Amino acid sequence: MRATSILIQACFIVAQVASYSTGIQNTGSNAYWLSFLTDNDDVDKVLSDAESSGLRIMRVWGFNDVNTVPSSGTVYFQLLQDGKATINTGSDGLERLDYVVSSAEQHNIKLIINFVNYWSDYGGMQAYVSAFGGSLTSWYTDSASQEAYQNYIKTVISRYIDSPAIFAWELANEPRCSGCDVSVIHDWVASTSAFIKSIDSAHLVCLGDEGFGLDIDSDGSYPYGYSEGTNFTLNLGIDTIDFGTFHLYPSNWGVSNSFGSPWIAAHGAACAAAGKPCLAEEYGVTSDKCSVEGGWQATALDTSGIGADTFWQFGDDLSTGESPNDYYTIYYGTDDYTCLVTDHVAAI
Repeated sequence: MRATSILIQACFIVAQVASYSTGIQNTGSNAYWLSFLTDNDDVDKVLSDAESSGLRIMRVWGFNDVNTVPSSGTVYFQLLQDGKATINTGSDGLERLDYVVSSAEQHNIKLIINFVNYWSDYGGMQAYVSAFGGSLTSWYTDSASQEAYQNYIKTVISRYIDSPAIFAWELANEPRCSGCDVSVIHDWVASTSAFIKSIDSAHLVCLGDEGFGLDIDSDGSYPYGYSEGTNFTLNLGIDTIDFGTFHLYPSNWGVSNSFGSPWIAAHGAACAAAGKPCLAEEYGVTSDKCSVEGGWQATALDTSGIGADTFWQFGDDLSTGESPNDYYTIYYGTDDYTCLVTDHVAAI
């Protein structure tokens, strides 16, 4: 069974790399909050609505780190406290992620599961720093933090290694090392991705970065620069990274919305040159969504090197009300959803 799984995944990788040059082949979204829901029916509804829309990929947080035990009934996955790491595998812990994986299997959705956040939301690297010392820049080389992080990775992968719902394991959400030499993150990516492959050679591995640090068609703006310690092409060249990821948030980066299409094209060119597909993993604006994001989607459709895109973020009605709204959210059944999901899927 395991050998068959490896063979199928190997064939998928070959097919994906072979087809990336024709433009987007799959589309999906982000629902970081999905693994924190406590109602199984809500999980099923979200994935059912995604499936019926033709979305194939859903990116979720596979981490939820805390430094103190929260109140009863609050979901958390790992307690990092006083130099120790304790993984919560109970009903308010990884059992919640278990159900997401199980439901994804039933709804033909492939998951990208992320292992840590650069930002402090849901703990992130800062939770490790609070427990083990150091700083956000030293986290990548701190032995205690990395030992706990790798142990967590191994635990999660071991739970789902044979699941057909796993599309890819992702190292981190938007890793940065402000002011660092790009070798710091590059070396961490190389060692961590090799560690993952040593546990699970059958699934894809990606970084989860914003795509910063790129010379191709650079306009000299902040996102193309290297100040955040990342070099997109250098990291993409690591053998144990299977595809590239990049994000797109002009309003957060101090550039105009017109920045988007050249940014997509530049990353497509970098991925084509590397012989690996690219995923436009997060993108969004808070207004004029159909016009702006629709234009970006059209660019991605016609750009060699872009194999898939996943917009930020999927929204739905849950038993407790609407899913999280950060003003980028595209809610199921709305006009924005029609133009950016229904029409996009049809175009693909």
